[in-house]
Amino acid sequence: MKRFLTILLTTLALSAVLCVSASASNFDSVAEELSAIGMFKGTAGGFDLDKVPTRGQAAIMLVRLYGAEQAAQNTYSSGRITCPFTDVSETVAPYVAWLVDEGIANGTTATTFGASDPCTARAYTIFLLRALGYQDETDFTAVTAQDFAAKLGLLDTSSLSGTFLRDDVAAMTYQALGLDRKSGDTYLLDHLIKEGFIDANDAYPIVEKIENARALSAASAAMDKGLSANIDANMSITVTPQGAASSQEQVRVEHSVLSCKGNIKMIPSISPQIAYDLNVKEEGGNSQRVQMWMQNGWLYLQTGDEGIKMEIPEMADAYEAMMSSGMPASTGVSILPFVEYMTAKDSGTDKVYSLEMNDVFVNLLNSAVVSGLMESGLPGNVIGEFKFDQFKLDYTVKNGALKTISADVSVSVDVDANMGQKPAIMKTVGISMQMKMDVAATGAAVKITYPDFSKFEEVIGGADQLASPADQAA
Repeated sequence: MKRFLTILLTTLALSAVLCVSASASNFDSVAEELSAIGMFKGTAGGFDLDKVPTRGQAAIMLVRLYGAEQAAQNTYSSGRITCPFTDVSETVAPYVAWLVDEGIANGTTATTFGASDPCTARAYTIFLLRALGYQDETDFTAVTAQDFAAKLGLLDTSSLSGTFLRDDVAAMTYQALGLDRKSGDTYLLDHLIKEGFIDANDAYPIVEKIENARALSAASAAMDKGLSANIDANMSITVTPQGAASSQEQVRVEHSVLSCKGNIKMIPSISPQIAYDLNVKEEGGNSQRVQMWMQNGWLYLQTGDEGIKMEIPEMADAYEAMMSSGMPASTGVSILPFVEYMTAKDSGTDKVYSLEMNDVFVNLLNSAVVSGLMESGLPGNVIGEFKFDQFKLDYTVKNGALKTISADVSVSVDVDANMGQKPAIMKTVGISMQMKMDVAATGAAVKITYPDFSKFEEVIGGADQLASPADQAA
């Protein structure tokens, strides 16, 4: 079972390379970039990203997304428009007055706008859809707005934290700037630049990221339906004991180098399917075939003649979330708030896109992996902090289609080498991985064939059974 856990952690690191998802906290760099183009100004005390946004603040953002901030202030100060509500401050009044005059927003009553009331994720999603040119009751309703937006690539980043904050306002606004307008002429930020509402030089860093994401997304679109890739990876693994130990065996730092070659198949769906067929070789040792499958909330693992299975619905849900909203997505821009940098360069006739995920993504992936493992039944003292220290990716596109994916990933995890039995022997396992995947097939061409799992030994009750009954009773 120790070998099972080691292989599981390694394959999680491999899977994470393909599964870029989203988080909902600390979008500081996003707010800074939006501030540079006058879209997100904050206060003297900062951006207040940990605060709940108000309807008044959302109204200001919406007017800016229409490129009408100056027009709103000018028409209000001239008296050509007035604010009909009694609960709106003089700072917010020009924006609300303009929105009402244009028929874009209404009050909560005939005399109130609810300017100090919290703005919900749904309300802000509706505001963003309107800025993109979509219409209430024609393209979406209040009930369907968030699902409609998600199909466009506009992700409600608060869905993972449960609280809609100014942090999420920044992230969702950033995504919206890279989305096509309903008219189909161009994406929102490009439209605002062409109309003279945003300076092109100030916006260049965001434009570059959007253009690269959209191009890579187009080249990778078929991966949304399935991926088969041949993998060649090298992993350096270091196991370091934590704290004092009673024997030399327990205090020894262990180093090993593994090479891993084989094939990975992934089919995103409501019930994701994953299949690994890998030959793993330790430096100076023999090669061992390792196969893993995930299907219908079950994980199956076979090494040599040993086959085990474990029901892991929560982990399957975590994979589903990562696989269904990641890179590449239908538009590519949904990942933009989670990218530290993204560049493109020519390599002969190929185009190489390089990106590094930021701390927001890394923190989410940490929590998603840990919660998935915990909820799947592993004893709480078996797995501690799961941390991705580095996450760099290179995508090579040839003739408009994805050719290779390369990754440089560093991950560490605290584990109980005694697998929940007493005494606990906590160790930190560090994995540094360099990997290249050659895309073999995408889309509907990807098929997964499953063996007969009937003879696989079931780990009843999940990984809790890795500990003895006496330990569980204690």
